[in-house]
Amino acid sequence: MALDSSVSVKQFLSKLDLLKQGAEARVYRAMFLGKPTIVKERFPKLYRHPILDEKLTHRRTVQEVRAILRCRKAGISAPVVYFVDYNSHAIFLEDIVGSITVRDHIASTQLSQTKPGEQLDLLAKKIGQILARMHDEDVVHGDLTTSNMLLRTSADNGEMDLVLIDFGLSYISALPEDKGVDMYVLEKAFLSTHPNTEALFEKLLKSYTASSKKSTAVIKKLNEVRLRGRKRSMVG
Repeated sequence: MALDSSVSVKQFLSKLDLLKQGAEARVYRAMFLGKPTIVKERFPKLYRHPILDEKLTHRRTVQEVRAILRCRKAGISAPVVYFVDYNSHAIFLEDIVGSITVRDHIASTQLSQTKPGEQLDLLAKKIGQILARMHDEDVVHGDLTTSNMLLRTSADNGEMDLVLIDFGLSYISALPEDKGVDMYVLEKAFLSTHPNTEALFEKLLKSYTASSKKSTAVIKKLNEVRLRGRKRSMVG
């Protein structure tokens, strides 16, 4: 299905099957200009004042697109942005066909291999390197989890390519605090989703530290955020 100029984006979306709906947006799968496409449509929040809601939704859409484009410009794999409609707050993105989430890959590797350490160590190193590059570009993802990282086979060399997705909470920031919180969110999600992987996550952090030009300040802030988190847990 192609998007005819006479057909509004809303009408186009109404013909699609809903893939999932979150708190911020509806996600559809479609064919756009002959290419497999994921369409993300932010919908109005009725509990907010309409003018405020429009401003916030527009800003979120702009931030998401900007973060994806900045990552791609830096050589970080992220979905291609095919089209953006700021009136309906819809982003048409490349569908990463044939991919698997890092979450599923880690789980299946742990189950299927007697010694999964070496393969997962390489994956942790790759994740650390890519997140370091992303933060060096001052992109804060905002929702780093292993479900928001995909693995696909590269058409160029046959190796596994790591693709970052779901930049819905992303923004541009040079502050080590923001990047430290980004890594803290990943750490909490990583260890809760993949039990007994503390050593694996430390290898990810070691790779991040070695790969980023700005890692010293970020890791310092990460440790401060960890301490605040522990204090909140103790207070209850």
